[in-house]
Amino acid sequence: MNETWNISMDMFSARVPKSHFDGPYIAAELVIATFSTTGNLLVCLAVKQNKRLQTVTNYFLVSLAVADFFVGALAIPCAILTDLGMPYHNLYFCILILSVLIMLTHTSIFSLLAVAVERYIAILLPLHYHRIMRPWNARLIILTTWLLAFLTGSIPLMGWHKTPPQSSHCFFACVIDLTYMVYFNFFGCMLVPLVVMFVIYAHIFMTVRRQMRRITALQAGAKGPANRAVSLRREVRKATSLFLLLFLFTICWIPMHVINCFLLVCPQCNVPEPIMLMAILLSHANSAFNPLLYAYRMKSYRQTVKTMFLCCRATAEPESSREDADTAKKTTT
Repeated sequence: MNETWNISMDMFSARVPKSHFDGPYIAAELVIATFSTTGNLLVCLAVKQNKRLQTVTNYFLVSLAVADFFVGALAIPCAILTDLGMPYHNLYFCILILSVLIMLTHTSIFSLLAVAVERYIAILLPLHYHRIMRPWNARLIILTTWLLAFLTGSIPLMGWHKTPPQSSHCFFACVIDLTYMVYFNFFGCMLVPLVVMFVIYAHIFMTVRRQMRRITALQAGAKGPANRAVSLRREVRKATSLFLLLFLFTICWIPMHVINCFLLVCPQCNVPEPIMLMAILLSHANSAFNPLLYAYRMKSYRQTVKTMFLCCRATAEPESSREDADTAKKTTT
């Protein structure tokens, strides 16, 4: 088989012929799906378990974790089915399935944008934070991000799609228009929010740097400036962790969209199959990387997950001890 493609894919494999890359690709997808579903489920359970984690920032991170969970539980299995040949029932059912998967990506980017705005208000407008970012307002923003993601992801259902050739299988590249993926999905729904978020974080870090210099220049023994400095350092550490989340998302998703842009400009060009598969796996792996970043950067999250496992283990051990005691008692009698 010729190991080059001249078709575009985003979340799915779009080829009809089979190659010797199928086995490793499917195995890697299954590993990513396992880590994604397990890790993001732990994020949601940890926030529910620990009231100290139930902050406005973490509400947005839970929204992101839910989207990542569905990437592992829904998007990746559908990607594998498409690689094997997803049965084709009708055009709109096929577009609906693919639109839901695009929606999950949009939910992630919009959740990250909400987190960036929340950090901007928390650090640069601290006096107005509790008035603006109330828990109810945070839930309303999360609902808005999901509705907006649903609307932008359902654009192909409204007519911006290709008429697929006569086929018995639903393939991403045969249905989703490449112009939609590049001009609307990438430029409009991903690139613009990414630029806005990088500008927000750059403004945050530069403003905090100026404030820290001003605080340092004040009287060293003053209690007010010292408290403000401690508060700023704490908020900056949190903002840095969230910026790493944004940076990781960018690194994982940009290669796939760059390939789409390349194929739109040069439709007769070929993309090597291993490069395409690696780009797809990298975009999916972002959903598995995020919980690892939480565990590395958030001490309270690590402690909560550890406590959850210890509690499960402590619950299981007395039950086994009771079973052993009952067995010993029966043996004695």
